[in-house]
Amino acid sequence: VAVAIRLDSKGPALFRQVRLGRCGRPFTFYKFRGMYIDARERFPELYAYRYSAEQIRDLHFHSANDPRVTRVGRFVRRTSLDELPNLINVVLGEMSLVGPRPEIPEMIPYYGQAVGEVLSVKPGVTSLAKLVGRDQVDFADTLAMDVEYVRTRSLALDFKILLGTVVLVLTGRSVGF
Repeated sequence: VAVAIRLDSKGPALFRQVRLGRCGRPFTFYKFRGMYIDARERFPELYAYRYSAEQIRDLHFHSANDPRVTRVGRFVRRTSLDELPNLINVVLGEMSLVGPRPEIPEMIPYYGQAVGEVLSVKPGVTSLAKLVGRDQVDFADTLAMDVEYVRTRSLALDFKILLGTVVLVLTGRSVGF
């Protein structure tokens, strides 16, 4: 994966970003880079993180035609190979295998009253929202599923999400839940 990324576009194969973990603690998040290294400079409007109530409700972070995503990036995102370096964060104790996806600090103001619940657990490599709708679930529904996960989490639920994620990665199809 790293070789393909490096051959496709300039820059490091690993992407590092500050994300928030349990109790809002910042940590360095690792994944394979799927965007052009200069995406922030080329598309600064996509990094403003200022949304109206209507915009945030309907926000999708991964659009099908995102101009920042490289050719190899589209493949590694579609196959979830970009998430493999998240296992570094799991080993370091910053993430678990299942939980709400780790958020960037700029998005926390949009969590409203749900922020305390979502940040009360370690973020996960996979989540209920990712399993149900992959990247097609909007921000509001993702947040609602993250809160639902925190409120009902159990070993059995984690196992179902992990098993469903394996099916999703192998077949490319979202699993109904």
